[in-house]
Amino acid sequence: MVQREVAWETYEQGFKSVVRELKQKGVESAVFGDISNIAGHEGWIDRVCSELGIKPVKPLWGSNPWQLLASFIKEGFEARVVMAKANLFGKEWLGRKVNESFMRDLRKLAKKVDVHPCGELGEYHTFVCDGPLFRKRLRILDFEKKTLEGFWFLDITHCRTVEK
Repeated sequence: MVQREVAWETYEQGFKSVVRELKQKGVESAVFGDISNIAGHEGWIDRVCSELGIKPVKPLWGSNPWQLLASFIKEGFEARVVMAKANLFGKEWLGRKVNESFMRDLRKLAKKVDVHPCGELGEYHTFVCDGPLFRKRLRILDFEKKTLEGFWFLDITHCRTVEK
């Protein structure tokens, strides 16, 4: 895993820098989890990958987001909500496990306000703690709930890996 700290204004430059480094190590393609077009983001993946000479792989593109969410849950992934837009979600959504109950409540909410089931428009973000690909799971031990600029945040201050 490669991480770089970037600002929104320098995201593309930072992304390209990392991909250029990875290309020198033999990387020929990049996998993206995008599901659908996001305003202001249309064509970004294809354009940037073309400029860098790598192949974009978009396995989720065009998928039904409700089916994707249901599949994520059914496959045994465990995720917790760590960020949510305050104008859409209450503080009680922070830390919630993404499960069938979460999906039912999200469906109810989606009938009232425009919310993407997978948070594709930044409505919420999750922290994946466990899944079928994980050798160990992550246990959240301590956190704080905060609000900042219209968003709720679950600030995880301590977690550790544990055996399954």
